[in-house]
Amino acid sequence: MDAVLPPTPPTAATNAFDRGVRSLDRFQQRHRLSAFGFGVIKKFGDDRGGQLSALIAFYGFLSFFPLTLIVITVTSYLARSSPQFAEQLRTSTLSQFPVVGAQLAGDEGALPGSGVGLVVGTIGLLWGALGVTNAVQYAFYEVWHVPHKGRPPFLLRIIRSVILFALLGAGVLAATVLALLGTFVHNSNVAGGVGIAGGAVVSSGLYLAVFWLLSPRHLALRTLWPGALLAGTGWQLLQMVGVRLVQHQLRRSSQLYGAIGAALGLISFLVIGSQVMLYAAELTVVRLHRLWPRSLVQPPLTDADRRVLAMKAMQEERRPEEQVTVVFSDT
Repeated sequence: MDAVLPPTPPTAATNAFDRGVRSLDRFQQRHRLSAFGFGVIKKFGDDRGGQLSALIAFYGFLSFFPLTLIVITVTSYLARSSPQFAEQLRTSTLSQFPVVGAQLAGDEGALPGSGVGLVVGTIGLLWGALGVTNAVQYAFYEVWHVPHKGRPPFLLRIIRSVILFALLGAGVLAATVLALLGTFVHNSNVAGGVGIAGGAVVSSGLYLAVFWLLSPRHLALRTLWPGALLAGTGWQLLQMVGVRLVQHQLRRSSQLYGAIGAALGLISFLVIGSQVMLYAAELTVVRLHRLWPRSLVQPPLTDADRRVLAMKAMQEERRPEEQVTVVFSDT
């Protein structure tokens, strides 16, 4: 019979670390701002927000290439029909992109394009866009802890995906045009500021519509606007940073490293943008259900901890006749 060794007593360093962490935990729970902020971060981790944002970014990355093919094809036709437009392309930011810039600098002065490329790009864009919108829907169901048995059927999800695609397309286009207003109006800081502010307003309105559409029940707009404002402002800041990187970094890169840098930059942009949106959605849920303060270390569990764990357990109900009951032990 093997001898049972007594547990190793914790060292002084371990006790000191544990006391420090618990002291920090008590501090963040006592203060409303820190408790609320940690509640949002904690719930983002509980819902596997990093994986959900990566899934959205993956389909967004797939959508970028057919979108680029459409842009190249349309730009090619415009450049062939207008020599002045082709000359403007050679001096534009588009000429800084790897591969594309080399084509613009060629003898023809235009990008190669064809009707087949336009058709293939459109089909690929629709396929990738539906993947993005389906991933966004799934992420919001996870954030709101919608039980599997209460999620909409396939046809309704497709209809919502089409609506989301139309909202995203119109909103992104409008926000981008407003953000670049200062570029078209030379030496006008006022126009640039108005464009950026207008883009933030449009983006916030877009996210407000998306949040309202994907909520498990149609909540009042006053409940959803703080998260939508955070998401819209964050998206606008990301756009500004992306434009600056294109203008200042791609022109200094070789074709190979420029292509790699552009791909990595696009992936990072999509991941961060997805995370900002999900954090904004988590903020809405935490604020609505008062899911704070959360504990940094357990035991004990706070009331908010118990409510989140119960909602995540009941989220796994998959059949109408299935009922999940959650019981917590005090030991």
